[in-house]
Amino acid sequence: MSSPAFRSILCSNKPVTLRDALSSAISRLTAANVPSPRMNAELLLIFTLGCDRAYFHAHPERKLSQDEQNRYDQALSERERGMPAQYITGHQEFWGMDLIVTPAVLITRPETEHVVETVLARVGRAPSPADLLRIVDVGTGSGCIALALSKELPNAEIHAADISRSALEVARANAARHQLETRIEFRETDLLKGFDPGSFDFVVSNPPYVGESEADHVQLEVRKHEPRNAVFAGETGLEVIERLIPQARESLKSGGWLVMEISGTIANRVRGMLGGWNEVEITKDLQGIPRVALALRH
Repeated sequence: MSSPAFRSILCSNKPVTLRDALSSAISRLTAANVPSPRMNAELLLIFTLGCDRAYFHAHPERKLSQDEQNRYDQALSERERGMPAQYITGHQEFWGMDLIVTPAVLITRPETEHVVETVLARVGRAPSPADLLRIVDVGTGSGCIALALSKELPNAEIHAADISRSALEVARANAARHQLETRIEFRETDLLKGFDPGSFDFVVSNPPYVGESEADHVQLEVRKHEPRNAVFAGETGLEVIERLIPQARESLKSGGWLVMEISGTIANRVRGMLGGWNEVEITKDLQGIPRVALALRH
């Protein structure tokens, strides 16, 4: 429940200072058990005012207009109901880029940057030289991985595939936003269906890898608001990866690499599924959780 006192502050015709608005918002989100209430209150205030964090700390006595008060109240109400802040603001940062995110796509996580790092570390060992690389991002979602690789490998040919037309619209918008739309070829397809055999140096993916059996352990706001088919793969969490691995083998050149984001829950089973590959490696994220599966096609 939101704070009645805070609602009366925002909904009254009396001007509210940035300091009071932020303080009351933190109390309101704390009472609603929203994680990281200060960070969320600040993020939504930045969104409402179109400023940066330094601005409202430098101008604590600045008054909010009635329209700003109303919009801040609405944003806080949505956050109280569990709507992720990234969907409220429509933005998330990844690899130094500001990306558009909507409920049609998974919210990008910092851990996914390990996928990009893993690809970049193997570029010199790919079958093609860096200026001829062909890379496909399977299940591109917001386009975050494809955009990051396009940014770092300006001469590579990047493909981005997704079964969701709505997700591809977001990915295309992000590519245009960062002037990379001519660098990435988007395709609406199920995994690697329709791509030529033996054509890629890298198959890269952040596939759905959570099992329905784990649903109770997934944050409520993820279960409630993020696209379910981008989070849950099926009962075990391996259903999509089981289909992707043989398709990747077919689509990769000899000496090409498969790089996938995974979770610690399925790491050992994924390693077993890659038994016919070379140089299989599972790397951990900064929290020590198995996060990226890497395998070489011989």
